[in-house]
Amino acid sequence: MKILIVDDEEKLADTLAHGLRLKGYAVDVLYDGKSALTRISVHSKDYDLVILDLMLPFVSGDEICKTVRARGVTVPILILTARHEVENKVDLLLSGADDYMVKPFSFEELAARVQVILRRPPETVQQKVSIGGVELNATLRTATNKGAPLSLTLKEFSILEYLMRHPNEVVNREDLLSHLWDYNYDSFSNVVDVHVKNLRKKLDTKNSPSILETVRGVGYRLRV
Repeated sequence: MKILIVDDEEKLADTLAHGLRLKGYAVDVLYDGKSALTRISVHSKDYDLVILDLMLPFVSGDEICKTVRARGVTVPILILTARHEVENKVDLLLSGADDYMVKPFSFEELAARVQVILRRPPETVQQKVSIGGVELNATLRTATNKGAPLSLTLKEFSILEYLMRHPNEVVNREDLLSHLWDYNYDSFSNVVDVHVKNLRKKLDTKNSPSILETVRGVGYRLRV
């Protein structure tokens, strides 16, 4: 899962990003409304959620929300606001926000709200997926192979989840990069290949062909 945080309070934005990365999310951070409007308009499909502050330099959060919704952008948007008035909260939801949080708030409250929003995308996403003896629980962030627990890193779990949601499809390296790594990632690094290699070792069992295939020159496929 990939999240975009937009907040001109740089310390707060960076702190939230750090906490969400520790929970396994890929996170990009922007500090002004103009950059955010451009990023969301052009790259909305790269993100699963946008966390958007209401008061931003150049373009406000509610204006961003109205504009991208008018352009057909459907990515969920969580608004951060210091305003408590009921009228403002109603206006936020009418502008296209999926939810809002009033500052100050605890990080754990934000993390819980993020998890709830990501469980209700436009098309219902199964929280439990089972393919070829591998079972994954996105809510509990656990995975098993033929009943045996898999000890996966956060990034390995994210790769496995993405591949399991696209069974038998060839997923290219760029798809994994855009969905699971942040915007500043060095695309010339081989870290994706290293994570996939380590994941394959954990999935493979003796006397059975690997269900995680490398399609040379194209990408990877989880074979059902």
